[in-house]
Amino acid sequence: MLKKIGFCMLLVSSTCWAGDKAIIGSSELMSVEQTGLSYEARIDTGAVNTSLHAFDLEIEGGSEKKMKDNVGKTLFFTTENEEGLQKRLKAKIVKTSTVSNSQGRETRYMVDLKVGFQDKERKVRVNLRDRSHMDYKLLIGRNWLKGKYIVDVSEKKVIGPVAPISILESGLTFETRIDTGAVENSLHAVDLKVENGEKDMEKNIGKRLSFTTENEKGESHRVNAMIVETSLIRNAQGSEIRYMVELTVGQPGQEYKVKVNLKDRSKMSYKFLIGRNWLQGHYMVDVSL
Repeated sequence: MLKKIGFCMLLVSSTCWAGDKAIIGSSELMSVEQTGLSYEARIDTGAVNTSLHAFDLEIEGGSEKKMKDNVGKTLFFTTENEEGLQKRLKAKIVKTSTVSNSQGRETRYMVDLKVGFQDKERKVRVNLRDRSHMDYKLLIGRNWLKGKYIVDVSEKKVIGPVAPISILESGLTFETRIDTGAVENSLHAVDLKVENGEKDMEKNIGKRLSFTTENEKGESHRVNAMIVETSLIRNAQGSEIRYMVELTVGQPGQEYKVKVNLKDRSKMSYKFLIGRNWLQGHYMVDVSL
């Protein structure tokens, strides 16, 4: 998943830094142009340099005792991706790098290779290491990411302005409006009945509520839930207080608990509206979808 965004980062000095960078996940399908191979690459902000699985290293004309004395020479090596596809390459050694990790310190040869998304690769310094025992044969470090990418380890999904969303408690799927302008989710609900209810809505918090909901296809269901709080909603028509309940909401098979306010939406095109309290931390919205 790769998506361009404009963003504003708040720094300690409270200055606003604006830029245009791409969001990248914690792992991505990437390629090394010279190999013609694709790799499931680990995106690692903890690594200074990008690293490629390499074995059977052979220096043209023979190797010097000290690795740094081989800088400038041509190096032959074999690389292999996660599917077992191999390629023999040659590249000039541009420098050596010493890497410290849990196994200690080791020195690696570095070469220049074109790395990135297919047909969008760009040249970067890559250290060569036998990664046969590792899950990822290509590791993308800060030298490839810097200035161009933001890493989103949550790997948020992208959703369009309208999406099929299910509510497990209702057994129904709704053609739902995704609304980043709304704080809360809102569900069509009529014939609300509070068990031992009182006129003061605040006093009904914690009580059981039953209501009928209906999707765009005219399918309806009676739902029982606990009132968890009330919500004051302001809109063009004025303000109103609504009951809020917790329901299990999401794309089919990916539902999770979230608070939903209840309103008669019979005159509205969409019987269910998703707001920021469901989207936050899980989804980005692309209105062009």
